[in-house]
Amino acid sequence: MANKGKAFAILIVITIIVFGLVYLGITLTSNIGKTSTEVSEEDADKKLDKLYKNIKVTSAEQIKGQVDLDPVAVGDSLPDISKFGISVENTTDSYIEIFSSIEKSGTGIDGWLNEVANEFNKAGIQVDGKTVSVKIRNIASGTATDFIRSGKYIPDAFTPSNELWGEMVKAEGIQTELVTKRLVGNVPGIVSTKAKYDELVDKYGALNVKTVTDAIADNELAMGYTDPFASSTGLNFLVTTLQTFDNEDLLSDKAVQGFERFQANVPFIASTTIQMREAAKTGMLDAFVLEYQTFVNTADLKTGYVFTPFGVRHDSPLYALGDLPQFKRDIIKQFAEFVAQDKYQKLGNDKGFNGLEEYQSELEPVEGTLLTAAQKLWKEKKNGDKPVAAMFVADISGSMDGEPLNRLKESLMKGQKYLGRDNSIGLVSYSSNVTINLPIGKYDTNQQSMFVGAVDSLQAGGGTATFDGIVVAMKLLQEQMKLDPNVKPIIFVLSDGETNEGHSLKDIKGLIETYKIPVYTIGYNANIEALKSISSINEAASINADTDDVVYKISNLLNVQM
Repeated sequence: MANKGKAFAILIVITIIVFGLVYLGITLTSNIGKTSTEVSEEDADKKLDKLYKNIKVTSAEQIKGQVDLDPVAVGDSLPDISKFGISVENTTDSYIEIFSSIEKSGTGIDGWLNEVANEFNKAGIQVDGKTVSVKIRNIASGTATDFIRSGKYIPDAFTPSNELWGEMVKAEGIQTELVTKRLVGNVPGIVSTKAKYDELVDKYGALNVKTVTDAIADNELAMGYTDPFASSTGLNFLVTTLQTFDNEDLLSDKAVQGFERFQANVPFIASTTIQMREAAKTGMLDAFVLEYQTFVNTADLKTGYVFTPFGVRHDSPLYALGDLPQFKRDIIKQFAEFVAQDKYQKLGNDKGFNGLEEYQSELEPVEGTLLTAAQKLWKEKKNGDKPVAAMFVADISGSMDGEPLNRLKESLMKGQKYLGRDNSIGLVSYSSNVTINLPIGKYDTNQQSMFVGAVDSLQAGGGTATFDGIVVAMKLLQEQMKLDPNVKPIIFVLSDGETNEGHSLKDIKGLIETYKIPVYTIGYNANIEALKSISSINEAASINADTDDVVYKISNLLNVQM
């Protein structure tokens, strides 16, 4: 009996241990995916101080540089046109080149126009006895407009997402002929969670841009939208929003005041649609803007979301540009007629286009000079009474020596022209150690001069302690936030390689979550997965750039965020 009792006792112990392990396993399994390492603010301050003390930090001598007060010239920062790929090559010597927006000249579901253009090139169509073809260049509408307006590169034809870009090109004095108002149908919209949609409809009777702006102004809706300088949907949303405040004068005092109230409660502005979609996946946004063709092709949005159209339709108009010979104009017209055939419109249906055909544009295309003025207003008012404090973190490790560092300097020199004067900036650089090149200060002429001097003095050499650089930037921003709790902190990291010295992502992730500092990363000819991971923590963007186009990409990023 004693042995049986002993065996029973052992069995009980084993049972308890197994139960404990099973329970632990269930607990661990239930937390898979819950990767938050956020800590309390008090603990975060202590941890930040501890990490900072482990880093060798020096302060550079402040040197003033020569400030360039000339206004921003978009054409100066544009990369060579070859950076934007040809998605369809011409097959004959007699051809036209078309700039096409990316939702229809990309790959797969976004490659509708490419498929049609290839069919056109195989059709043997003739003009004046010559067999003709088309070349398609895949380029975002806003970027294409920058090339055309600056005169740096003007194609024969242009098919942006909507007519607003065509109006901006026309306003620049470039000869513009609208060949057709529509190649394929599309609509911009507000994508909202079903729960929030029902809530707003219950309160306001409907969901549209007017009720959305009211709800945002009353802090009832967390919504994001995209950069109106680069995104067709973002520009459309800006114009439609201004119209809700004054439909007769988009730039009246009434419209401006309404926009300021609305913008004060907008939590997120994305540089790109991809960034917007990633932010939406976090569940932190009640609503965001998107084109219908993207909406219907995104599996994550098929359930639990509602699409509400707004603004000008995105029907991909086609323009002939410049003083073209009649021969080229005829090719453009032949192409427009070819695209309009039923078989190619049905192909568009298959790829998500031509939906919501019953929707009619809520406003007429706005004159180009008004659009430019609206963009300028947005730039001036988008931060409201919350100035930005930005730290630039520059990689000056040995691998950055030569052309990469030269381009980094050029991108910061040109990009700083997009910084708002109400904001504050600072600069740290890192290799094996970290240097505070410029403490945070308001971006007045004096700070601008010292920023130029600090950037100009950067020299490369040593290892890559990326996360040490970020720790120092956070420390400076934390001190700034204690001086001004109203400030909005941002970090921009410019690097060409993965970390090989100093602290790790694991060491600092919880701090970034706690302080809610967006960390935007720009990789030079690099694949920096750790930096991409850190950018995603607070819905920032990670930009893959090479030395040829980094100046333009950084300029766009700073224009949106600063």
